[in-house]
Amino acid sequence: MKVGDKAPLFEGITDTGEKFSLADYIGKYNIVLYFYPKDDTPGCTREACAFRDNWNLLQGYDVVVIGISSDDVESHKKFKQKYNLPFILVSDPDKKIRELYGAKGFILPARITFVIDKKGIIRHIYNSQLNPENHVKEALKTLEMLKKEEESVS
Repeated sequence: MKVGDKAPLFEGITDTGEKFSLADYIGKYNIVLYFYPKDDTPGCTREACAFRDNWNLLQGYDVVVIGISSDDVESHKKFKQKYNLPFILVSDPDKKIRELYGAKGFILPARITFVIDKKGIIRHIYNSQLNPENHVKEALKTLEMLKKEEESVS
């Protein structure tokens, strides 16, 4: 995947056990889709909490945030409750969604964030295993740019 590509559509199961379809959000919201290695590990917890701690800022951008790892629904549910995460977690146990986005990684599963605009186009990709808190900062910069683009059109 690269910037400018159409985001691949996928379906999965959320932390609440409900079916999730990316297609339901395209055309309505900007989307921050972030892949992370594992629930409740130090880096992944810092990353998830950075998205949580910036939630009020994110809400200003007409955005839905989706975290994806191969953990099961029950693990996602516990992780979300433990850290009071306000966004959707999707389980990808067979790593098919990760594969669609080329977010595989080498030793560890990749920590990579995609910002997708309302038209379903990937506008930014940030790949950093070692700077988990930067993922939300990168997403916010891109969302600000998208907001300015929308305002200049209207």
